[in-house]
Amino acid sequence: MTAKRAAIFDVDGTLVDTNHLHVVTWWEAFRQADRHVSMRDIHRAVGLGGGDLLDHLLGDGDGAGDDRDPDEDAQVVAAHHALYATYFERLPALDAAGELLRALAGRGWAIVLATSASGAELSALRRAIDADDVILGATSADDVAEGKPAPDPVRQARELADVPSERAVFVGDTVWDMKAAFRDGVVPVAVLSGGIPRADLESAGAHAVYRDPADLLGRLDSSVFADKE
Repeated sequence: MTAKRAAIFDVDGTLVDTNHLHVVTWWEAFRQADRHVSMRDIHRAVGLGGGDLLDHLLGDGDGAGDDRDPDEDAQVVAAHHALYATYFERLPALDAAGELLRALAGRGWAIVLATSASGAELSALRRAIDADDVILGATSADDVAEGKPAPDPVRQARELADVPSERAVFVGDTVWDMKAAFRDGVVPVAVLSGGIPRADLESAGAHAVYRDPADLLGRLDSSVFADKE
């Protein structure tokens, strides 16, 4: 059955309050590899997949990546995963995250997750959200050739819901989310709960910006999710 409309959600920083956990665990992973990367820069890169995040933070644009070792990159990614995994059983959902998904599902929206997380990490995030009863499915880093800001994750999620781009809305918390949504032709909606400034999100294409899932839930009737048919 073809879904009438799709509400696609990023997860980290959008539905689950995990961005700063990622910042700290990436920082520690870099420190263990004797790489000194500021937490501010890491925060701005959260939302990219592991390899893309390393390219962004250690890439050749400023010469910083000239001596990079692929094996060291793999060790940094593995260290981050191991450090972050210690939080899997206590990841905190953002206020009203599950309620927002259920409210949209009740209005006829197909709910799909689009995230760079996969495997045990994605399972832990879904447990935190606690709304699997209304989530149609999820696309992860394992399902696409390129992660955000490429449109692949959003497109894959939209195709899972079987809707064209004009019948979908994507909600995220980073500039990478907004760019991916814009490139796929879906409506980008942002939340500030990931810690990225409003101006940055709007510059990246956000159609509307809300404080967090609870704020969006409280304003659904004046949002792009309002029933108009």
